[in-house]
Amino acid sequence: MDHLNTPRPGMPESEAAAEARRLLDEWAGKPVRHHPTSFRDTTEPPAFGTTPPVRQEDHRIVPAWAAGIAVASIGVGAGVTGIGCGAWLALQGLSSVTLNGVLMVTLPFAGIAMLATAIGGAISKARAAVTNNVFEAPITHRTEIHNHSTTRGAFFAHTRNEIR
Repeated sequence: MDHLNTPRPGMPESEAAAEARRLLDEWAGKPVRHHPTSFRDTTEPPAFGTTPPVRQEDHRIVPAWAAGIAVASIGVGAGVTGIGCGAWLALQGLSSVTLNGVLMVTLPFAGIAMLATAIGGAISKARAAVTNNVFEAPITHRTEIHNHSTTRGAFFAHTRNEIR
């Protein structure tokens, strides 16, 4: 009888109106039945019973590999958060640096470097050989330098000099 209540496709407007009128007349005198859509049992469950406990098998919904990936992504997220906090702290420290603070830290190193350079220059001068050329005859000094230079490369250039 349910097939009588469904409209047929392609039905003309007048025929659909007549079918609707027929259905309304057919169901007009019958009472409307209300069916419950939910049920709540209000009786109290017993505190204990005679039924022995039953082993519950482990039926996991999530596969082991997916749980592993979830744990790994939590670890990676925590690690990246730690790195981000460390970078934030380092940048906060750098932003609070003043010129006086930089000078207080770098001046001792600059002084040590200057002292080392002076000592190295003094040692170099002390070790420099003195050359005295004494010539006792007429001398002709002739110097020919043939220089051939090759440069290759666009961004990082390399120059090769050949002196013959």
